[in-house]
Amino acid sequence: MPSSPRLKLFHARTSPSTRRSTSLIVLTSLAIGLFGFIFGLAAIVFPSRTCLTNSPPKTVRVVWDVAGNSNGGNGLSGGVKRHKVMGFVGIQTGFGSAGRRRALRSTWMPSDPEGLRRLEESTGLAIRFIIGKTKDEKKMAELRSEIAEYDDFILLDIEEEYSKLPYKTLAFFKAAYALYDSEFYVKADDDIYLRPDRLSLLLAKERSHSQTYLGCLKKGPVFTDPKLKWYEPLADLLGKEYFLHAYGPIYALSADVVTSLVALKNNSFRMFSNEDVTIGAWMLAMNVNHENHKTLCERECSPYSIAVWDIPKCSGLCNPEKRMLELHKIESCSKSPTLPSEDE
Repeated sequence: MPSSPRLKLFHARTSPSTRRSTSLIVLTSLAIGLFGFIFGLAAIVFPSRTCLTNSPPKTVRVVWDVAGNSNGGNGLSGGVKRHKVMGFVGIQTGFGSAGRRRALRSTWMPSDPEGLRRLEESTGLAIRFIIGKTKDEKKMAELRSEIAEYDDFILLDIEEEYSKLPYKTLAFFKAAYALYDSEFYVKADDDIYLRPDRLSLLLAKERSHSQTYLGCLKKGPVFTDPKLKWYEPLADLLGKEYFLHAYGPIYALSADVVTSLVALKNNSFRMFSNEDVTIGAWMLAMNVNHENHKTLCERECSPYSIAVWDIPKCSGLCNPEKRMLELHKIESCSKSPTLPSEDE
């Protein structure tokens, strides 16, 4: 009778060197586990300050990276988390405006990060200077020195040129949206006298429209600007309507509007030579709700004025470095109570 097949078991012979390696691996694993346990215990017993604090950053300093936005990201270096505010105010400034910035920091805009934080807490508004770049190394060095002292800028990766203001404005809204989770995004020039407390009240009003474009609006015939000839066929259909847009020194866009702007592909909307006309044309194309507030273009301070500038003599304050300091000494400008304005 044939014998049953035997099950053969093969045992690998372990060499002394292999046993030493195995022992080393076991000891290393135990050491790593023990370290992890100690680290976890320390994290529970001694939590870091980062976990305990929820205070907003004193300031934000980033670069809008155009090249980095090609892959659909937000284009911001450092992976900055969006900071929640009621309104973000970007003060457009340039390399020749150091004197204006000094005047602003001597009037309504705090000159230190702690002061900016207190202003944000009291009004819900975060405020930063917005500036591009230049190939002039001396000017860039001066800017870096100013940033080191005040740290109240957002830097855009775009050439700081007057002819590129529409591009700078679009880059500003994109960068501001990526940095701040805000209900409104405000574009303001560095040559107007502003009351942030009153601006805050205006932005905080209840609205039935989620897509809002507010400013001191002006009407001008479409056909006076040859660059607006594209609008002529539509104007014929609408009965020669006038082209309504906000004056450039200050206006605001709601979050839903800026969300749409951020989603735009490059060159999907036409750029005009004037930044305020460009934004106004886009708002017309997007069919947003327009709000007209004359308190944003007052010539004199009043209990209702939000922004004061020399309209129509100058596109801001004439001689802003001097006038801003003079206005700040006037009771009705800097110290008058904030009163709710009537519907306009």
